[in-house]
Amino acid sequence: MEIIQYASDSGFEFITLLLIIVGAAFGIVFGAIPGLTSTMGMALMLPITFGLDPVNGLSLLVGVYIGGESGGLVSATLLGIPGTSSSVATTFDGYPLAQKGEPAKALGIGITGSLIGNLFGFAVLIAFAPVISRYAVKITPFDYFSITLFAIALIAVVSSGNMFKGLTSGLVGIFLASVGFSPIDGVERFTFNSVNLKSGFELLPLIIGLYGISEIIINIGEERKIKSDLKLKVKGLGYKLSEIYTNAWNIIRSAIIGVAIGILPGIGASLSNIMAYTRTKTASKNPEKFGTGTTEGIWASETANNANIGGAFIPLLTLGIPGDGVTAILIGGFMIHGITPGPGMMAANEELIFVIFISIVLGGIIVFLLQTMGIRLFPKILSIPPRYLYTILFVLMILGSYFENYTMYDIWVMLFFGVLGYFMRQFNFPLVPMLLGFVLGPIAEENFRRALMYSKGDYTVFLLKPISAIFIIATIVLIIVSLYKEIKNNSNLSQ
Repeated sequence: MEIIQYASDSGFEFITLLLIIVGAAFGIVFGAIPGLTSTMGMALMLPITFGLDPVNGLSLLVGVYIGGESGGLVSATLLGIPGTSSSVATTFDGYPLAQKGEPAKALGIGITGSLIGNLFGFAVLIAFAPVISRYAVKITPFDYFSITLFAIALIAVVSSGNMFKGLTSGLVGIFLASVGFSPIDGVERFTFNSVNLKSGFELLPLIIGLYGISEIIINIGEERKIKSDLKLKVKGLGYKLSEIYTNAWNIIRSAIIGVAIGILPGIGASLSNIMAYTRTKTASKNPEKFGTGTTEGIWASETANNANIGGAFIPLLTLGIPGDGVTAILIGGFMIHGITPGPGMMAANEELIFVIFISIVLGGIIVFLLQTMGIRLFPKILSIPPRYLYTILFVLMILGSYFENYTMYDIWVMLFFGVLGYFMRQFNFPLVPMLLGFVLGPIAEENFRRALMYSKGDYTVFLLKPISAIFIIATIVLIIVSLYKEIKNNSNLSQ
């Protein structure tokens, strides 16, 4: 009862619960339909939060986030096409099991694994985030710059098979963030005497264009062929409870992998599900069964990608560093309501953080219930013709960008980044480093300038502060090792 009372005092009301349900359903749909992503769903929902208070707005986004991460298993299982990158490994055994005539069982295992992973990630979040937050407030600008620099390098290096393209994408994002007035001294940069450019680029049109418009351009004219004879005989969730006990260690190990990878900036659920699947396969006594419809692989993949959520929230709430594109949009949600994630945020916004924690738990449970009830409905959702779907989304994207500042300029910005995102995808330049470079670049620059003000222009202080020195050295080592591996791989391919 005390928790309910505290939640009520924190601003959590019935409308908040309703918004989590709406967000979760919206996220499931975007995660389930190939071509749409949870990132696009978050980008579309972000403008709606303008008219909501921080509690309701952020609860809605959390619902979309959790629904999107879990929704990808639907198309991965029924079509063999991952709805999101976080469900790639689910296709390896989920689809073969569905083809064997057990789609309900494959979906049931995936849905349950998602819930377990979400709750495990939440438990880690509430255990460690407050502790990290207490130490984070003691971080100096020297340390904060070095940590952000390491995050940018890590994101750029691991988010693409080509390190050069990853770093280039990240540097482009940092450059775009520098357009407008510089922090602290307010000097104009790259404005070309344009009134609009003096305010720089807004995050929302950039996100919508980069992920939404580019996706529509790529998928124009494509039609998905959906099987119309899918038989979904549902009896419970299609599996026995004893299977959870049998896979207990597999589930725990996969959840740990998911949380650990979620904490690292730039890697995200797209890698955690594959790593958990691979580890489960190598640890199995019958690895030859993987890829033929074994349930072990589904448990591993879906547990890991949802446990990743709790891990990704730790650097977001304690340091203000997003782990991937989705959490970068969440930062946008915070900023819309005048809240800057980072050291001190948890202490200054205790009630809001409590509501976010509740939203994560409720979001996981609601997604589980919605997916359980929607097993028969999913094939119909997947069969929506793209020409109708994308037309509606395009209109919503235009409205969302326009309502940022009620100017046509933001619509042109959205279209510009849509075209830029399209060409980046065509030439295999990753989008995530660019987005996170745009978000993290100003943070790094502001702390760099503050640090130099404190040290009176002495650059050596960055190497004299222990935490700062550790992360600068780690950044250099990361780039050198990655560059060495890439050169070695390229030389092996040329032989």
